[in-house]
Amino acid sequence: MIEAHQLSKQFSGFEAVRGIDLEVRPGELLALLGPNGAGKTTTVRMLGAILRPSGGSARICGLDVVEHAQTVRGKVGLLTEYPGLYGRMSAVEYLDFFGGLLGLGPGLRRQRAELLLQQFGLWDARERKLDGYSKGMKQKIALVRALIHDPPVLFLDEPTTAMDPQSARTVRDAIGELRSGARAILLTTHNLAEAELLADRIAIIRGGQIIALGSFDELGRQLLGATLYELRLAPPLSAALVPPLLDGLVTVESVTDTAMRYRCAEPNLVNPQILARLAACGLPVLALAELPRSLEEVYLRIVGEGMGEGTGNREQGTGEREPGAALLSHRPAL
Repeated sequence: MIEAHQLSKQFSGFEAVRGIDLEVRPGELLALLGPNGAGKTTTVRMLGAILRPSGGSARICGLDVVEHAQTVRGKVGLLTEYPGLYGRMSAVEYLDFFGGLLGLGPGLRRQRAELLLQQFGLWDARERKLDGYSKGMKQKIALVRALIHDPPVLFLDEPTTAMDPQSARTVRDAIGELRSGARAILLTTHNLAEAELLADRIAIIRGGQIIALGSFDELGRQLLGATLYELRLAPPLSAALVPPLLDGLVTVESVTDTAMRYRCAEPNLVNPQILARLAACGLPVLALAELPRSLEEVYLRIVGEGMGEGTGNREQGTGEREPGAALLSHRPAL
């Protein structure tokens, strides 16, 4: 439903996006991650038929974003990080206005507005002017606006920014409910826990290029190796008794008196064998658990922990900055 082939964008000779290849399938949520200035917003604006690409092509629901720009805009719901709201309008006036621009009849746009305002907890504030909304409420009304025409494609740029934890959870739950076989969602966020929770696949962009793409598990295996497990024997037995019994079965990472940590490529096959060997030797297991790893570990390994955002030219009209050549020199081989 979302396709990009060698998609590029230049501003006065500065290449903000460099040959991106990307696709998002029906029913899928793809998280687009990267440092400030990496090209996320520029990419989203090209895919949403707001910016004209300098090179390559993009299609939304099979429609070219240049040749069929107006039709594409009608199929896309776009939430920008800093949504421009008409502060003198009430929520119902605002949604009625945008519903009309998108071709919804009066009855349908009232019905959609009521449904969404109730879903996002804004119904009681529907007659208030938007200038009087909190930052979190403004972000929610902007999301409601993006959803008013029930679009098949959603672009969500930092959807929970400036929200309190309860409001952010409401929005994350709503995003989860919006996933269906008939809709594709592209999410950009700096909240890595949010991306890990919501995304089917993750694309990491740096210097205008996608440098990693895959599910969290796939990226984790590529960058962090096989899953790490921790095994503990029932006290007072020492975990140091275990490694000699598992020779050739696992890769032991560390051993202390209380625990042994190891990696194995096929835990579904290996872990039952481990338990069987220990039981046969009369060594009772207190605990065997997978040690969780986070998207933050994967992200920092790819992007480079401690790297700055760069001091290059600012992307015209996007609010992003070029992250600098130093980032590209550290591109990992995936």
